Amino acid sequence: MCDLHDPNEHSHEATAASGLSRRQIVQLLSAAGIATTAVTATADPAVAATADGPLGVTEAETAAYTPPKGLAEDSEAKRTALGWIEQNASRITDLNDEIWEHAELSLREWNSSLAQADFLRKAGFDIEFGTAGFPTAFTATYRRGEGGPVIGFSGEYDALPGLSQKAGAGEHDPREYVHDPFAPGYGPGHGCGHCALGTAAAAAAAAVAAAARRHNLDVTVKFFGSTAEEQLIGKTYAVSQGVYDGLDAFLDWHPSTGNATGWGTSNAMTAITFTFLGVAGHGGTPLGNKSALDAAVMMASMSEFLREESMGPAARLHWVINNGGDIPNVTPEIAQISYYVREGSVERVDSLLEKVIAVSEAAAKASRTSVQHKITSACWNQLPSKAFAELMYDNMRQLGPPEFSAEAQRLAKELQKSLGLPQSGLHDKISELAPPNPVFLGGGSTDVADISWQVPTVSMGAALAPIGTKMHTWSTASCAGSSPGHAAIRAAAQYLAATAVDLLVKPELLRDIKEEFDKRREGVEWRTALPEGYEPPMYEPPAWFLKRTGQSWPPENITWPPRRIVSKEKFSSLGPALQPQT
Repeated sequence: MCDLHDPNEHSHEATAASGLSRRQIVQLLSAAGIATTAVTATADPAVAATADGPLGVTEAETAAYTPPKGLAEDSEAKRTALGWIEQNASRITDLNDEIWEHAELSLREWNSSLAQADFLRKAGFDIEFGTAGFPTAFTATYRRGEGGPVIGFSGEYDALPGLSQKAGAGEHDPREYVHDPFAPGYGPGHGCGHCALGTAAAAAAAAVAAAARRHNLDVTVKFFGSTAEEQLIGKTYAVSQGVYDGLDAFLDWHPSTGNATGWGTSNAMTAITFTFLGVAGHGGTPLGNKSALDAAVMMASMSEFLREESMGPAARLHWVINNGGDIPNVTPEIAQISYYVREGSVERVDSLLEKVIAVSEAAAKASRTSVQHKITSACWNQLPSKAFAELMYDNMRQLGPPEFSAEAQRLAKELQKSLGLPQSGLHDKISELAPPNPVFLGGGSTDVADISWQVPTVSMGAALAPIGTKMHTWSTASCAGSSPGHAAIRAAAQYLAATAVDLLVKPELLRDIKEEFDKRREGVEWRTALPEGYEPPMYEPPAWFLKRTGQSWPPENITWPPRRIVSKEKFSSLGPALQPQT
């Protein structure tokens, strides 16, 4: 999500424990000066569109909000879809476990994408690989009849580096350990649960297709297997290429620590990598060398000083040194540092990004190196849908929370104990639907956000990880490949499928959702946040994968091989040689 992890989840339990209502907390924050964010919304159309103002909802109405009931219908078609999920439960969990075992990193999900595509092919979908030029991205399509709505589902399958963990283990126990004498580490793992995300979405898409087939419902079901969500690249670029055009509704979910939906927004984000170039030399004779690593470290330090005076409450700035050299006695000639720059809208991101770029130039000047930067991805803030969230919530409420076994709860408590958290287990309730905070205080980002400006989109979260833990951890990987993950997948597939079927049997729901979408988008012109001439990063696939998927290399939208980055810097001058002392 996903660099975004269930942005709509409401922390009602924590709020109640504090003795303050959510609105009282917001008022306190406003008194501290945070109300400036709300003022910004009136001047920033992309932020204003995410509030309920375009819908004519007053503050009093928001305060008295009660979720509507009776939106979700117990139809024969829905029973068929839910029955399909039950009948294919073992196939569904097998798909999750296969993708979990592969644990493939972004842009290299060779086996994982094939497994997900094969699952949908057997369910009657036509498969086309190479969506937007990405080798591991695919579009699966099922069409029944003519003129029905086009419903989209979002699938992901990339793992994260360094989060390897044995499935079902309650303590940190990497499944893959890198035995390097100088730099030991861990292999990749599904610490964000994308194995479950893609699996549940694929199961929901197949279930909707089965219901349409049996009950003669006109519909086109499209499943988008998306690469590199952890880099926020796959969907963002695909949107800019028109891949998601023509949809009537889009359903999204993400593994979480709770079971919730809502109509909150997310942070816009730009990912940028800075490359510093210096001159290598022996560490024992450093005079005149130019350390690119020095420049990267200076940039990291200086950028921290932006926090007090240049970053609002919604802003986030985090970095990692991707390349800092290999051995201490060789002055690093090339060093790279990557940033995620987040804010409430694309324009606010741009304002903060300018300051980060200025810091890079200062670091290069101080270290006498040169610097260049490249934007690797960029996405918008998410456009919410209140009507869509209300429909999703009604289905979640009727279906109930995930059914966690005693084994799943035992594992969750072991993990919580291992991490020093209260041993409260897994979330076994459906969180109440409530309006989002009127003051947006920032958070994660998602490439689903760009889709949300093209088509009405709903997002929800289902509990896969223990209460109090976070995504992007080894503990999530432990759950994703074992009983907590299996229960979350079943529940998420049901929520998604049930909501999609309601759109087919009650077309007035889809009409209302689309009307809200049009109102929110009024006065906002969406345009990709990616720079002009952007070429997405890619890895060359193995020959067997190209053959299996019927693709050729390279795709037309990239330059291959990429331009080489080679330092042409000269040693630093120390001035005239000193005369010998007498």
